[in-house]
Amino acid sequence: METFKLVMPQNLNHFGVLFGGYMLMWVDEIAWIAATMEYPGHRFVTIGMDHVEFKHGVKQGTILTFETSRTHVGNTSVKFLVNVLAAGHEGTCESIFSTTVTLVNVDQEGKKVAVRID
Repeated sequence: METFKLVMPQNLNHFGVLFGGYMLMWVDEIAWIAATMEYPGHRFVTIGMDHVEFKHGVKQGTILTFETSRTHVGNTSVKFLVNVLAAGHEGTCESIFSTTVTLVNVDQEGKKVAVRID
């Protein structure tokens, strides 16, 4: 799955670059959307990200590309790799962030339940 975001002024920190919290929020949201689209009817919640390291700052006006792919399906969980690329003005793309997000399927009481593979 591929998704895009535009870095806007409200997404910047006091140094004028993307605040890392927005990146983490977007990655979490996009992984959840990917899981929900692949497994309709499931109730996924995020339980972790494997590694958080920002490779460099991102300026206002940058178009970010989020490439998402499923890497694992367990009994009650799924994992999605999210790779974030920044589009340069010359038409180039550079990877600026990558992590694997683990989501677990829960029932209405929040207890883990099996992922149904149809």
